[in-house]
Amino acid sequence: MNVLAAVANAKVLWYLTRGTGAVALLLVTLGLVLGVTSSTRWRSARWQRFVVIGVHRYVTLLAVAFVAVHVLTTVLDGFAPIGLRDAVVPFVSAYRPIWLGLGAVAFDLLLAVIATSLLRRRLGARAWRTVHWASYAIWPVALVHALGTGSDPRTSWLAALALACAAAVVTSVLWRIAAARGHVPVRVGAVAFALGVPALVLAWALGGPLRTGWAARSGTPSRLLASSRAGVAAGPSRLVKETAPVDLPQGSFTASLRGTVSEGADGNDLVLVRIDATARGGFGGRVHLELRGIPLEGGGVQMLDSLVALLPNGASAWRSGSVVGLSGSEVAADVRAADGRRVRVLLDLQIDPGTGTVGGTLHSVPRGESG
Repeated sequence: MNVLAAVANAKVLWYLTRGTGAVALLLVTLGLVLGVTSSTRWRSARWQRFVVIGVHRYVTLLAVAFVAVHVLTTVLDGFAPIGLRDAVVPFVSAYRPIWLGLGAVAFDLLLAVIATSLLRRRLGARAWRTVHWASYAIWPVALVHALGTGSDPRTSWLAALALACAAAVVTSVLWRIAAARGHVPVRVGAVAFALGVPALVLAWALGGPLRTGWAARSGTPSRLLASSRAGVAAGPSRLVKETAPVDLPQGSFTASLRGTVSEGADGNDLVLVRIDATARGGFGGRVHLELRGIPLEGGGVQMLDSLVALLPNGASAWRSGSVVGLSGSEVAADVRAADGRRVRVLLDLQIDPGTGTVGGTLHSVPRGESG
């Protein structure tokens, strides 16, 4: 297993999966709001009704495109055993089957709405309208899928996106109900439903994805959870924190490295890869590298954060920094010296997964050079 190569290759796909999923949720929300707007026959001097309908159609098609990219990057990512079948057949995946299955349900409903719109003249208005009512179910199902399956439910940006989407949907639906001409009990029930569904999703999120340990409870395969806990008998350690200034060598230096690599859990369902090595040569002391992220089924992690720390011989505290680049088994990092200058270091590592050992070299490079 080449841990660092896996991190470098997976990070781009991981960002694409997260980004396209978030954009797809935003487009589904916008499509629903535009659909409600067109159903009320709203128009203005600048936005005629046919313009609203046309924008609604293109937004929905764009949502399908982003969902397709989201599915493709998820399958290629390798984080979990997810195949193309899992994107269209609900509740058959080995990975979080319920919450991933809801994503498949939302995708199928979205395809059904588009297909019936294209065949509207053949189907007739009644059949088309019946299927189109499913668009109201797409949004909450997609939101629950995003919170239950994704890696960002406890991040502030996803919370802000979810709340903004919920506010837009609820406002538009209430507007639609107010403009409708129906029996009062029916309209009151529709209002209760429009307010109750987001409230139920929020209550579920507070007791589920927003709490620690959701990965295990949501149906993550045990082998993925077990792999993140293997290799650290004494339990996970926290990222090293600097406590006092430590001088680093002035100018460029080169040192040889020899140490160990281990992998364990950090207590939040994330894998923690640790490398501890001794450096000899132009820099003498200890080198510590940590990469924390989501465990990959085939080995390695999708990096969420990182730390590189150097401890010169005779020093009592570490000088720490973070990874700024990964290329195969080469790590580039910036470490701050005692005088405030940033030292760019390159770690060229050779990892032996069979023995859990690591060797290689440590270089410092002038600021401004690529690494």
